[in-house]
Amino acid sequence: MAFARGETIRQRCPAKVNLYLRVLGRRHDGYHELVTVMQPLSLADELFVTPGRNDLRFTCDRPDLPQGPDNLVVRAALAFQKAAGIEVKGHLELRKKIPVAAGLGGGSSDAAGALKALNHLYGAPLEQARLHSLAAQLGADVPFFLGRGPAVGRGIGAELRPLALPAYNYLLLNLGVPLSTRWVYENLDLGRIKGNSDAPVWDPEHPERWVRNDLAEVAIRRLPELAELLEQVKQAGAVTQSVSGSGPTIFGLFPTWEAAVEAARALRRSFPGWLAVAQGLTGQETDTTWESLVWTI
Repeated sequence: MAFARGETIRQRCPAKVNLYLRVLGRRHDGYHELVTVMQPLSLADELFVTPGRNDLRFTCDRPDLPQGPDNLVVRAALAFQKAAGIEVKGHLELRKKIPVAAGLGGGSSDAAGALKALNHLYGAPLEQARLHSLAAQLGADVPFFLGRGPAVGRGIGAELRPLALPAYNYLLLNLGVPLSTRWVYENLDLGRIKGNSDAPVWDPEHPERWVRNDLAEVAIRRLPELAELLEQVKQAGAVTQSVSGSGPTIFGLFPTWEAAVEAARALRRSFPGWLAVAQGLTGQETDTTWESLVWTI
């Protein structure tokens, strides 16, 4: 398929929080059986895809990240190329806003963004079911980011069902110390987790009744400072607070945007790490209505 020279797609790749993450046990394939509730955020990376006549080229404004086939964006582009039978040529440029190895799904979101952008640019050769299958091969969280709103994930997290949630207001804090997802799962004591597979009622008006994360204890064991941060967020007025994914990012859920920003300003006086306020996405937003809903200082 031919494109005008210089034609570029700008794809926003949102972060996510795990409002609920229950580990039910280990599977025969080595993965863990989960029930999780994920909500995408207005905090997002940006991926620019520009077709060209030369071979596929990838660049990122984070020089410490892999620039070759070890990068999930490149892996997604190569997987799309093989599945669609199309030689992908041009430039993929990633601009990072989401912290790396933070439990916010940045890499997975970037991979999903690449799949969506390339499928659009090349005339949608892959149907949604095929894209979902391709995304699942890249990572458990990648299929979630093909959608636009909150979802309940089961299995390894890739079996998704949409869930209606409000646009919660989040204060996000990250110490700046990467935490390996593999390490967290390897150090999870399954014997200490009660084997109750019943999911709670996802009451949107009372998230404090069901927000939880089975991985939080492991993350806190590795980084004890997280426990103090969670308490500080609670004292700052959060309705509820937890660790997102495998950590180490923690979040506080606030009743209003203004309350979240006020708490962020107060915590910034003593917290030296990465800090942001973002809004949860409901799936009804357009790009122009949510991309400015991020506060950092």
